[in-house]
Amino acid sequence: MAIPVVGLTGGIGSGKSAAADRFAELGVPVVDTDRIAHQLTGPDGAAMAAIAREFGPAVVTEAGALDRAAMRELAFADPACRHRLEAILHPAIHAESLRQLEAARGDYALLVVPLLFESDRYAPLLARSLAVDCREDIQLERVMRRNGLSESAVRAIMATQLPRERRCLLADDIIDNNGSLAELRLQVDAKHSYYLANLVNALYKASRKPWRRADLP
Repeated sequence: MAIPVVGLTGGIGSGKSAAADRFAELGVPVVDTDRIAHQLTGPDGAAMAAIAREFGPAVVTEAGALDRAAMRELAFADPACRHRLEAILHPAIHAESLRQLEAARGDYALLVVPLLFESDRYAPLLARSLAVDCREDIQLERVMRRNGLSESAVRAIMATQLPRERRCLLADDIIDNNGSLAELRLQVDAKHSYYLANLVNALYKASRKPWRRADLP
């Protein structure tokens, strides 16, 4: 990558998007794999032809987009369906993420990956990883309110993700999002200052040599 990359992750409803939005406000280029996935599966998106061939017209809306509710029912009823969908989407998401990161300009870039630690696909790109964390009851309440899903549906999604404790153990840095949006933004500001001081300094010290995770404190 042309600049260091921080990987941002967190469980559903943890506040990843709010954190990423604040990083963007601070001038950090953000590459969001969820947004890329939505583009790929939007009306006549680049992945829709392959998805329609694999799963049939039942998962395609009249507008030519992925019917997420229908696909969710398939995926959670049959894990093999989820793996087949991932086999189509993940390589395309990864390729577009790389393209956007190569084009990013700034002191460092933020790569938002909900399942960052569930796969080793993105690990080689990262100088640092950051997890947004909150209690499970808060996750449930946020997602049920935001998406209109039942508690069982949200728990089914959470079951496909790493447990909080494991995610926090794997992350280099953690943001606690059990409080208010203002508190979240203050923590993002602090992490941004840290990354500016350490990622940029590590890159400077390395001069023309590739920066390494070992260069960071």
